[in-house]
Amino acid sequence: MADLAKVNLNEFFGEKLASAKIYFERALDCKHTEFDDLYPYMNEQPQFFWYKRYVAWAELLTVVKLADQLGIDWTPQFSEAQAEFIRGKVLQGKVLDHWYPEGDNKQEEELSEMKE
Repeated sequence: MADLAKVNLNEFFGEKLASAKIYFERALDCKHTEFDDLYPYMNEQPQFFWYKRYVAWAELLTVVKLADQLGIDWTPQFSEAQAEFIRGKVLQGKVLDHWYPEGDNKQEEELSEMKE
């Protein structure tokens, strides 16, 4: 029974980690998240996007902290640089600037789409 519970717990946290990572990346890319629905009147405020990122970052750190406490390895879902940012816990400019791995053209593609 304990092995089954451990497998389910690993799957559960795997899903939660993936969800928190996507949520943070959507906030990082200024895309729509659940947070936008909670505060639709704030979308006009420039500081809203920073606050949204901090909320998503806090959620990601919380899920990682719980995984650590349960002995669940959370690192496979992240690049080494991303794992280091998470271990550092502070959402700094370098996290925002270097979250996506080198050679990942996701940000460049999105910027070019925005310019068009």
